[in-house]
Amino acid sequence: MTFHEKFRQYDLGEGHPFRGDRYVNAMRFFESQGLFNLSEIVLVEPQPASKEDLLRVHDEGYVDLIFRLAEESKPYDIETPVSPEILEAALLIVGGAVECGKAVYEGKVKRAVSLGGGYHHAGRNYGGGFCLFNDVAVLVEYLRTIYDVKRILILDYDVHFGNGTSNIYYRDPHVLYISLHQDPRTIYPGTGFAWQIGEHEGEGYNVNVPLPPGTSDSTYLYALNEVFVPLAEEFKPEIIIANGGSDPHFADMLGNLRLTVKGFFGLSRVIRETADKVCDGKFVLMPGSGYNPSVLPPCWYALVAGVVGLEDISVKDPYNPPEEPPQCRKMVENTIKELKRLLKKEWVCFR
Repeated sequence: MTFHEKFRQYDLGEGHPFRGDRYVNAMRFFESQGLFNLSEIVLVEPQPASKEDLLRVHDEGYVDLIFRLAEESKPYDIETPVSPEILEAALLIVGGAVECGKAVYEGKVKRAVSLGGGYHHAGRNYGGGFCLFNDVAVLVEYLRTIYDVKRILILDYDVHFGNGTSNIYYRDPHVLYISLHQDPRTIYPGTGFAWQIGEHEGEGYNVNVPLPPGTSDSTYLYALNEVFVPLAEEFKPEIIIANGGSDPHFADMLGNLRLTVKGFFGLSRVIRETADKVCDGKFVLMPGSGYNPSVLPPCWYALVAGVVGLEDISVKDPYNPPEEPPQCRKMVENTIKELKRLLKKEWVCFR
C-alpha cells in the first residue's frame, strides 16, 4: 500500500467536499482495525511522479498549464483549485500508482493498493471534477512502456463515470474499460451511457453499466457478476486495475447509490477472485473517492480487506440503509440485456 503524509495537501478548501484529512482519517481507521498487523500489508512511501510519467498520457501543454497554475495558485476551474501544495500531493498520489505497478511487475507483490488514487475525470488535455492528472491512465501507460503489458482491464466502480479514462482509451482494443456508475442523466459528468461502447478498433472495449439511483448491494453485485466477470474471463487481462472509493455508499452526499460497507467488501472480493482466476492475481486497487467523512474510512477499509483476502469484516454502517426501490432490479436487468445486445458482436460471452 502506498501512502505519504503529504497526501493530505490534496485539500480543495473549506466547504469543498474534497478535504485532505480523508487520507489520514482512513489510515487511522485501518490502524484501529489491526490492518497494519497483517503480514500482507506493507506501507511504501512513494516518490512523486515525473513529468515523463505524466507525458505518457497528458499533452505537454496541459501539464505545463497545471504547473503554471500551481505557481500562481489559480484554479483550473470552479471546483478544481490548484496550488503548489495540491500539485505536490497530486504528483505523490500519481507516483503511488506507478509504485504499485512497479511492485507487482517486479514480483514483490501480486496485489497493491494505491491509496487515494483514481482521478478518472482528467483526460489527455483537460482536468476537472477534482482531478488534475489521470493516475489510472498513467499507471496503464507505465505498465505498457516499462513492462510491455499487452492487455489491461480497468474496472471503475466510482459513483461517477470516469469520462477522462474512457476518452483516453475509447479507440484502444488493448485496454478494456468497464464502468459501473450512477445513471448519467442524474449525476456529473452527464455521460457514460450503455450505447457508448468505443469506436474504431476500440469498439466493444468501453463498457458502461449505468445504475438507477437507489441501487443497493444485491443489484450492484448482480451487475458486476453479469458484466465484469465474464468479460474478464474472455479478455484475459494481464492485470486488473480497479478505481473508486466510498461515493457509491448510501450516505455519501455526492451520489445516490445505496451500497453498504459489506457491499464494498463484496465488490472487492469479486475483483480479487476474478484476478486470481484470469491474471494470476495481479490487481491494483485505487480507492480515492468519497465525501462523507463518517463512512469513508470503513468503506475504504472494506475495499482493502477484500484485496488482502480477509474472509469477513466486523465493521458496520452508521445506520441502516434505505431499501432499494422495487423498480431498480428490473431496470438494471434491462440495461444489461441491452448492453449484451450491443456488445455481442465483439464478445462471445454475451451471445
